[in-house]
Amino acid sequence: PLYSSAASDVYKRQVKYHIQILETQKKIDVYKDSGKIRYFQNNSMYGEREKKVLVASQSITNQRIISEILNGKCNTNLDLAREIGVSRGTISWYMKNLKEIGLIKEAKRGRNIIYKINISYKNLVERYR
Repeated sequence: PLYSSAASDVYKRQVKYHIQILETQKKIDVYKDSGKIRYFQNNSMYGEREKKVLVASQSITNQRIISEILNGKCNTNLDLAREIGVSRGTISWYMKNLKEIGLIKEAKRGRNIIYKINISYKNLVERYR
């Protein structure tokens, strides 16, 4: 266990070193999101909105929520929770994050909140789906 821990520390330092080199040479772009750091190839291939969509797509739950909304199957907290098989609180947490980055819009209809994909992200969401 001590050996693997030491090897792991060496590996982490090597990775950090190489990331710093790539940053210094402007070969990667650093994107910070909710306390996490993501790296993108720095060739102006990805705009800010594309990065948001790609980062959100890393989560299977986000993928499922977005897919259900895009397909028009589910667009409320309760429907999404039932379809995906998670609690309403879990859906609320994911929706809060998706709204914060701008991917999801909500509208009140009676007592329900209806979710939809933000029109300015719709093409990107469909492309990276």
